[in-house]
Amino acid sequence: MDLIEKAKSYYRAYERHDPSYVAAELAEGFTFTSPFDDHIGREEYFRRCWPREPLHQKFDFLAVAQDGERVTVVYRCQMRRPNAVHPDMSFCNAEMLAFENGKLKSVTVFFGDPPNGLTRRQFAEQSGAA
Repeated sequence: MDLIEKAKSYYRAYERHDPSYVAAELAEGFTFTSPFDDHIGREEYFRRCWPREPLHQKFDFLAVAQDGERVTVVYRCQMRRPNAVHPDMSFCNAEMLAFENGKLKSVTVFFGDPPNGLTRRQFAEQSGAA
């Protein structure tokens, strides 16, 4: 199975603001982890990561690699509008997506220091993760 294309379709759903597509692609027991989210489940993931208004305009894939049931993606995201956390309307992240029987089982997000000299706590508060 080409999990790289499956992984890319997950980001394309963000561009279309299509949470129903992602919901249909999640495996039982799905978890999402980032520096501010510790293995949150499906319901909390949709609450935190899918705002009511479309936010993500375009994902440019900088690197994508598959290793078995895992796909690692490095991307730059262009946002539809600036916000307190991303005033320049873009950010870069690396994520590891794990699949189980073709469904997305987990996402682990890695990112560096917060933008604009914010502390991690300030960044968490401004992003709504605190």
